[in-house]
Amino acid sequence: MGSRTSRSLPLLAAGAALLAACTNAPPPPIVTSSPAPTSPPSAADNAQIVVGMDDITGGYNPHALADQSTVTTALSALLLPSVFRPAPDGTLAVDRTLMSSAEVSKTEPYTVTYRIRRDAAWSDGAPVAAEDFSYLREQMRDQPGTVDAAGYRLISNIASADGGKVVEVTFIKPYPGWRSLFGSLLPAHLLKDAPGGWESVLDESFPATAGPFAIKTLDRDRGEIQLERNDRYWEQPAVIDRLVLRRTDAPGLADALRSGHEQLAITRTDAVGVKQLQDIGDAVTVRTAARPTVVSLLFRPVGQDMFERGVRGALAAMLDRGALIDAATRHGPEAQLRADSLVRAPAEIGYAPTIPEDAPAARQDLQLAERMLTEAGYVHTSGAWMREGRPLSVVVAAPAGEEPLATVAEEVRRQLTSAGVQARVVSPDAEQLFTQLLVDPLGQDPIRADGGAVNIAVASLPAGANSASVLATNFGCSPDLVDGIRARPGNPAGFCDSTVQSTIDAALTGAMTLDDALATIEPELWRQAVVIPLYQAADTLVVRKEVSGVDMRSPLSGPFGAAVLWRREALR
Repeated sequence: MGSRTSRSLPLLAAGAALLAACTNAPPPPIVTSSPAPTSPPSAADNAQIVVGMDDITGGYNPHALADQSTVTTALSALLLPSVFRPAPDGTLAVDRTLMSSAEVSKTEPYTVTYRIRRDAAWSDGAPVAAEDFSYLREQMRDQPGTVDAAGYRLISNIASADGGKVVEVTFIKPYPGWRSLFGSLLPAHLLKDAPGGWESVLDESFPATAGPFAIKTLDRDRGEIQLERNDRYWEQPAVIDRLVLRRTDAPGLADALRSGHEQLAITRTDAVGVKQLQDIGDAVTVRTAARPTVVSLLFRPVGQDMFERGVRGALAAMLDRGALIDAATRHGPEAQLRADSLVRAPAEIGYAPTIPEDAPAARQDLQLAERMLTEAGYVHTSGAWMREGRPLSVVVAAPAGEEPLATVAEEVRRQLTSAGVQARVVSPDAEQLFTQLLVDPLGQDPIRADGGAVNIAVASLPAGANSASVLATNFGCSPDLVDGIRARPGNPAGFCDSTVQSTIDAALTGAMTLDDALATIEPELWRQAVVIPLYQAADTLVVRKEVSGVDMRSPLSGPFGAAVLWRREALR
């Protein structure tokens, strides 16, 4: 394991069993906002913006499921180059600060040619070049627990020319979603031979950056990251000299904003927290910032019980999704983003509920659950569901220390236990969960294998502009065949079904429109009861009136993509 394991937190659910590799290191201390300044801001103060956040700890790898967080998204936007970035309408537009052009140059074989600006360089002086494309493709293709990997698996070759500034990417099949690739490029020249490999990439900090800001200090103990304008940045310089990302506890956040000690905050809040922030008054604006993730339950079809569709359906019918959402969101902004689609997130343009009325997860239905378990050969006796002398038992996993996922896991345990299922919660480190426990061993039958004894996982699954890739990443089989063995699951749910794979492939390659593909297979995926979405994660964005230029830009990109334009004016 990489160094993320050393940051594991204690179990949040009382009585939950630890997995063998979990640790009990205490969480970092919470930093409370200091008292409000007694004098007006100076000119030097106006050269910086302080952003209050729930936490600043990493890893910071935007491509790792284990590292998904608000601070990871923020640092990726501020420090790393991307070929395309979201436009206000949610589509992807080429980033002219990095690229001269990016276009399909051949259809046979399907080839995309990227031309990188000659002045684009990492902060250590090395050029942003083809090797950065190759490195990211290799990791996304080969490593477990990555975000939106399906498109990278279609790449057959990457060639470079003109000193690495021209990159030709060839695909096995046509890939209309190619614009979603090569976001948040990483400095390959520093990372490809780094100790610890991919597990440790951006684990503690950034060895080099290629964005409008650079890291000055990253202090986990104090809970603060100081960013300065990147003097090596070749494009429009940031208006502000410094950005400070500061961990602030919930009770101190409203006071810090009210006093002007912090000028902006992005924080996960419940209904009470939103009210406290709104009560600050006209000095701030308050709005919701949706994250590109959907909190979901993964009913993994592994092991002799969960392998059976009827058992998964029965467990889904036992759950009250509304109660799970309420427990997690506490009626905050996320409660308005209930997810009733398997592929598109509620804040996305074009979202619409797709859950069929007869899907097991459509509503809590204990009679349906009883009927399905009875048909599967179970008998309800002495308050427990039994088959062949063995009780129906499941292990529910949530990443250690990550709220509200731990709360959801405990509520799932409570509901299943009350319905006669033996359930316990475990809290492994996030990296262990996504790169080991939710990965099926090569060569094992992924359906009948034990699968690391995790039957149900509470996880944040990625959402994004390329919904066909989201479909393939979350439900598709791995395209890799080893010694003739059939395709394995290519997703953390452990799901691989040949009857729907051809439709997933058709949507990914453009042989079928996404809408037609979803109309064909999404009802079936709902009835399979493998992934049960709950709600889209979201933060509350609070901005004091002296700060301008804060733009959400697109439904899922968050505010930091426009940070180069942020400005802080002196209050009169």
